[in-house]
Amino acid sequence: MTKMYKMDYESPIGFIEVIGTHEAIVSILFCEKDKKENGVQTDTPPVLIECYNQLDAYFKGNRRDFTFPYQLEGTSFQKTVWEALIGIPYAETGSYKEIAVAIGNEKAIRAVGSANGRNKLSLVVPCHRVIGSNGKLTGYAGGLWRKAWLLHHEKSFKGL
Repeated sequence: MTKMYKMDYESPIGFIEVIGTHEAIVSILFCEKDKKENGVQTDTPPVLIECYNQLDAYFKGNRRDFTFPYQLEGTSFQKTVWEALIGIPYAETGSYKEIAVAIGNEKAIRAVGSANGRNKLSLVVPCHRVIGSNGKLTGYAGGLWRKAWLLHHEKSFKGL
């Protein structure tokens, strides 16, 4: 069994728990913690430290995409949806219907929403950029207030 490592990143909107192996990041999720529990250890893999540094740059407005190795873990349909989400540009939004059309299955709007909700790589797979067809914010595992914050954050750095 592959050893997993954890590291907490304290973002402006709460703690993010990063989980990964020596090879890749497998999870980046907001969590409800009051204090940092997992910091850099002597055996922390470089990929986790790189993820931490890139998250920090993102929240400071200095990074728009992520280049550290990550691993999508899900069904082939979920991975197809997540790859389409990665295609939504920084500070832009797309609807569940647009994603369904982009993956060649325009009737799969609910399935796209379900796959979106199972994304374990927040920010890297930018599910916060998916909104309803009516332009309204819809579900986000980290909370709608975080989704609104992230979209505002990206728009405020878009022209820089």
